[in-house]
Amino acid sequence: MERIFTSTVTTAWHRAADLMHPAQAWLATLPPLLLAAIAAFALASFGGFLRRYLPFLGGFMRACGNVALFVVLGISVLQLSRLNPSFGTSLDAPLASLGMPRQQVLGTETRVPMAQDGHFWITAKVNGSTQRFMVDTGATVSAIASDAAAEARLEPDMMRLPVTVRTANGATQAQVASVKELRFGSVVARDLQVVITENSGGLNLLGMNFLNRLKGWRVEDGTLILTPRHPQAAAKSS
Repeated sequence: MERIFTSTVTTAWHRAADLMHPAQAWLATLPPLLLAAIAAFALASFGGFLRRYLPFLGGFMRACGNVALFVVLGISVLQLSRLNPSFGTSLDAPLASLGMPRQQVLGTETRVPMAQDGHFWITAKVNGSTQRFMVDTGATVSAIASDAAAEARLEPDMMRLPVTVRTANGATQAQVASVKELRFGSVVARDLQVVITENSGGLNLLGMNFLNRLKGWRVEDGTLILTPRHPQAAAKSS
């Protein structure tokens, strides 16, 4: 009888494990922030249920879950502000008040502190339209997302053939355009060649074709220092 019981329990355990494998594989595909939000919501819900029987412990668990949800929301907002140019622009003032990294001009140099994600982000005027760019020394040519290009009224150069660019979503074709003026801090770049990307998730990049126009650039103590050849008066919005 004991052997039959043991065999039954073992079989049930293996079946449960087999059912968990697809769930584990599915969970592995979810973004970490979404997993954190699900876990925080589950903790808050369980704490609310447990509070009926163990008020102190249940209340503590519920409070921890709610705090975790607010933290996840805050991180999501900060990430969105970095990746979505229009959203990030509207948050410039609040982020500055919270002590987030923000570019500044010292003398003729423009200094850009490293963000918490390990990248350097620049807010620039593209043909008068405010956009957010990530500096990418691994990119040969600068890139601008199609939505940002439309806001800046960038028109593809129909005399140029499309080029193949690689994004997080794989290889895709991109049109070539020329930015009449890109301005931030003490830096102005005119007639800058860029590629207009469709599947970049709203990400704009400043590549080496931009950095090579400068008199010099360097990174010191987590700050990107850009020295233009012909320094311009700093824009009030940068």
